Amino acid sequence: MSHRLSLLSIAGIVALAISGCSKAPKPRQQRIPVVVATASRTEVPYTLSMNGIVEPLQTAAVEAQVGGILKRVAFAEGQDVKAGDVLFEIDARPYVAVLDQARGQLARDQAQATSAARDSARYSALVQKDYVTRSQADQVAATATSAAATVDADRAAVERAQVDVSNCTIRAPISGRTGALLVRQGNLVKANASTPMVVINQIQPILVRFSVPQGDLPDIQRYFGAGKPLSVQALASEGPGSTLDGTLAFVDNTVDSTTGTVLLKARFANAASRLWPGQFVDVSLRLYVDPSALTVPSEAVLPGQNGSYVFLIDAEGKARQQPVQVARTADTLAVIGTGLKQGDRVVTDGQSRLVAGSTVVIRPAGPAEATGGNPDSGASGASNPGGAAAPPSHGHGTSGTSGPRSGTSSSER
Repeated sequence: MSHRLSLLSIAGIVALAISGCSKAPKPRQQRIPVVVATASRTEVPYTLSMNGIVEPLQTAAVEAQVGGILKRVAFAEGQDVKAGDVLFEIDARPYVAVLDQARGQLARDQAQATSAARDSARYSALVQKDYVTRSQADQVAATATSAAATVDADRAAVERAQVDVSNCTIRAPISGRTGALLVRQGNLVKANASTPMVVINQIQPILVRFSVPQGDLPDIQRYFGAGKPLSVQALASEGPGSTLDGTLAFVDNTVDSTTGTVLLKARFANAASRLWPGQFVDVSLRLYVDPSALTVPSEAVLPGQNGSYVFLIDAEGKARQQPVQVARTADTLAVIGTGLKQGDRVVTDGQSRLVAGSTVVIRPAGPAEATGGNPDSGASGASNPGGAAAPPSHGHGTSGTSGPRSGTSSSER
């Protein structure tokens, strides 16, 4: 009996303990610190980004038009020259001798032609008085005509000899930078040899060629033909001052059927010679500026199985996943097509600890995060040099994509 009472006592104690535990206060839900930014509307340029190759505006392969011994080289390799500057001098003595000979022959034939012309005039008068026959007068006239034709041929020979003498002095056909010297003083050069004596590239101004997808051609044609130059930037190297500004100068008239791209060329002043022929550069072509694009920092957008999404903070301070459509990216900003409205708060740092319904506490951005702009302002980093232009009527770059357009759209550098 006492054993049964002991068991009942123990059971009562356990029940009381369980009852006391059930009435204990619930633990407070953890608040996760995050950094947020506000979706806002701002001016964002629409640009196409691609790789480009630098090429000279003009190239001239300098060759000899006459053969002979190279007497003098009047420039140094890699020197800048102007059109008309003397580059080479070939020994002109053989050609001067030919010129003197042609001039002497011309003088002789001119004298003979003058005499024949006088004879023809006399015979023409005598035939009127029947002192000579018509046949004799015609023969003398033919001789005078032949002598005049010989003089004309001699004049042509003199001019040709003069050209050969002048070609012994080779001048720069264009202004530009000389390349490697391929012949040296004292060498025998041949006329129209397969190898040029030197190559001159005009690098001020200079061109950058690049290709864009054929899908962007309608917008390029629209804005390129609008009368206002399209801005192009080239990133020549890393570091300050490495971005150069130019304008679109050429749109090819054919789409490459192999790659589905269109060739474009941009022109740069290149005053400091930062661009060099054959160099690979990053190119950005600005088509227009969207004056009212809805943007959030790009780090707020996360990839998901069903597309891109952000963590949206509601009025109660809780986070929820919000699917978004990113039309394009612009530097540190993501341009939102659908899914957000102006004033929405999105998480830019701390997403890894969040789940749907998490309670958050907003903390200020750290130094590394603040370099991209004030998170609460949302639209930092956008600029509008060159003025704003209305976006395309068909909404190019803002619809039909679920994320940034890889390789075709980015901000200015």
